[in-house]
Amino acid sequence: MAGILPPTPAVHRSYRLSTYHASGLPPVRIGHRPRWPKVAPRGDIVLLSACNPGGRRRADGWNRRMMGHLASALAGVAHVSGEGRLGRWSEPLYAARMPLARGIVLARRFRQNAVVVLHGNRPARLVYLA
Repeated sequence: MAGILPPTPAVHRSYRLSTYHASGLPPVRIGHRPRWPKVAPRGDIVLLSACNPGGRRRADGWNRRMMGHLASALAGVAHVSGEGRLGRWSEPLYAARMPLARGIVLARRFRQNAVVVLHGNRPARLVYLA
């Protein structure tokens, strides 16, 4: 698919070192089990963004518009806003309760390289789309 790139070692390292936050969820790190305050939710929670497609930096206004389009695409799906953060870099995202397959379809539509998926007490998993 155009614009979706296989991860370089540096990109892979950045995803793994980032911390992902979303309202109502514990902080998430790739390969670590979420520390749910009570019982882990059933089903998948997909963390996805519409910013900086293909890993290419875009203007803040462009990213805001794309996040608005993603929010519209999530109509009818339970979702909350959040961010992925590594040092001083951060990028907005949504945590959406949906099957991973549907999250991948949306991420591809917005030309994202990867999504993060949470499933119960399993470690958070990074799923590349290339």
